[in-house]
Amino acid sequence: MSKKEGFTLIELLIVMIILGLLAALVGPTLFKKVEKSKQQAAKTQIELFGAALDAFRLDVGRYPTTEEGLEALVTNPGIEKWDGPYLKKKIPLDPWGHPYVYKCPGEHGEYDLYSLGADGQIGGEGKNKDIVSWE
Repeated sequence: MSKKEGFTLIELLIVMIILGLLAALVGPTLFKKVEKSKQQAAKTQIELFGAALDAFRLDVGRYPTTEEGLEALVTNPGIEKWDGPYLKKKIPLDPWGHPYVYKCPGEHGEYDLYSLGADGQIGGEGKNKDIVSWE
């Protein structure tokens, strides 16, 4: 008589329940960290844009207008003193896939540069909080 080796249905169910409990406990913690890292990435990108905008201003004597936008950091909008590109790559979207908002003159400084957060709308808290250049 040969004995077949393997796992019983009960053993497999117990393992699946344990894995499900672990995922339920660990999953929310990981998602919080992912959202926090997206917010930090947006802050870092805004700081890099700020440095590029300052370099643009040193060359041209002013910041790009709202109409010229951040694209003026990559391609010359027809300005004689432009000595760019001031960024090595094209303007990326924010970590949530939305374009950054740039206004010059700004309401909070010479320019306003911000991401609208996960919801893509002004205001919000938590993951929907706007990431701004003036804070």
